[in-house]
Amino acid sequence: MKRVYEYIEKDGNVNFFIGREVEKTPAYSMNTLFVVGVQDPDVINRLASKWQVEHIFFGANHSFNPESPEEWDKWEQMIEHFLKTNWLCSLDIPFHAIATFNEGPLCEYNNFIPQLRIPVPYVKLWNYNTMLKIDDESFNTSNPGVWCHRLHDLMESSKFTNWKEYSQDKIVK
Repeated sequence: MKRVYEYIEKDGNVNFFIGREVEKTPAYSMNTLFVVGVQDPDVINRLASKWQVEHIFFGANHSFNPESPEEWDKWEQMIEHFLKTNWLCSLDIPFHAIATFNEGPLCEYNNFIPQLRIPVPYVKLWNYNTMLKIDDESFNTSNPGVWCHRLHDLMESSKFTNWKEYSQDKIVK
């Protein structure tokens, strides 16, 4: 399925694009507005209506990276605005933000898809015995235990998205 995109540029940066969600999430294949950085909710509303999207993906292009409480608040307020009006919303959350993320309200919404981004460079070079361990910050801190999964079991073809799936972008204005 081809993605169709348009981009809005501000200061030479792409801020919005549209297309089909290609990652195998609950929003897979939905017409999606991808939002880069913190943006004006009125602009997001206008674009979502104009392009008849079903899903809003926040933090596109790895842009979710708040460095202060004020930045966290801006992200949460922007996303919560759309969750409260029943939009299906995703957020791409980098590994370093996972521990702090759940201090906020977003995971309380059933229409929110948190996407935890865990980079594993050269994933195909790890041998068959490689395990992925979902652990805690330290022993018995916030989780009831740990979960271990074979890395190769997590890499089944039905969950895979090839990089070429991301290449049909269209900027929106």
